[in-house]
Amino acid sequence: MLVTFTTDAYADITMFGDDALTMLKMMGHSATVPGAILATDVPQALNRLTAALDAQKEVSPPVETKDEDTDEPVVSMVKRGLPLIELLTAAAKADCNVMWK
Repeated sequence: MLVTFTTDAYADITMFGDDALTMLKMMGHSATVPGAILATDVPQALNRLTAALDAQKEVSPPVETKDEDTDEPVVSMVKRGLPLIELLTAAAKADCNVMWK
């Protein structure tokens, strides 16, 4: 499953379902797809997400590892969250709603 986050203030962000649902929970929302955050609630969701990702940085410092099956680098949740943080920041600045489907 893929989840796409949209707002009028930024380009769409598409994530793998498990990662997107984890980020939604970090923002304080249920893992319901489709869903939305009203413009007035976007700053709070952004703060929750950045706090949760910062906490993960402290608990598990970045380590360059590779997936044994594919020999590809493992991408941390912190790095996966950066595009969503940028989207939420742009939406908060422009006072726009954020939706996902």
